[in-house]
Amino acid sequence: MQTLIFNTTKREVKVVNPQEEIIFSEKNVPTVKVMDQHYEVYVEDFNGKKIPVFRAPIANTNMIIEK
Repeated sequence: MQTLIFNTTKREVKVVNPQEEIIFSEKNVPTVKVMDQHYEVYVEDFNGKKIPVFRAPIANTNMIIEK
């Protein structure tokens, strides 16, 4: 089971596998949306538009929200 860690203060996301290796990392993340079957990570472009950049299936992903 992988873990998605969302730091709301730093606006950073990282996804780590069970061996704690980083398999995805992104900065400038305003939100992570919980969809029906997946978590969706968004970034902001230079115009403030939110763009999805990563999806992780809820079935095999734990999500931790840090402040």
